[in-house]
Amino acid sequence: MKKYLVIAIIITIVVAGGFLLNFYLKHPQTDSLPLTHMEIKSSAFTHNQKIPSKYTCDGDNINPPLTFSNVPKEAKSLVLIVDDPDAPAGTWVHWLLWNLKPDTSGINENTVPAGSVSGTTSFGNFKYGGPCPPSGTHRYFFKLYALDATLSLEPRAAKQDLEQAMKNHILTQAELIGLYNRQ
Repeated sequence: MKKYLVIAIIITIVVAGGFLLNFYLKHPQTDSLPLTHMEIKSSAFTHNQKIPSKYTCDGDNINPPLTFSNVPKEAKSLVLIVDDPDAPAGTWVHWLLWNLKPDTSGINENTVPAGSVSGTTSFGNFKYGGPCPPSGTHRYFFKLYALDATLSLEPRAAKQDLEQAMKNHILTQAELIGLYNRQ
């Protein structure tokens, strides 16, 4: 009889453990996980939609307004990379900014945040250069990175130098894609 009682207790423990494991897998603890994800948006265009010509070489060639949200509290700085992977000669860099303060909530139209550092673009300068595709519709990636450090990088550095400096410091990233073609 004791043998059956021991078996019943073992079965009860295994079944209860299975129920608890199933509950945990369906309801994981969230107090150590971020409840939201970092975002980058623009009031000038929405994700995967056309960038207004005002922000291109066909218009005023100024940066569009951008907003940032849900930046991790652990972030020490932000990085913004704007590039076009559809360029005929390879990815074309339109804008590089780093060491933006982590409490930066965005970038106003035609401005650069105080204290940030600009890198060298594919245009050979160190300021925003708007979309100017030679043909067809191109995608323009506005990539925002939250880092656990500020970067010791020379002003006017190139994208590959920036990406190397960021390596192993990225906490999270967000992306906004804009489209443009010259008609």
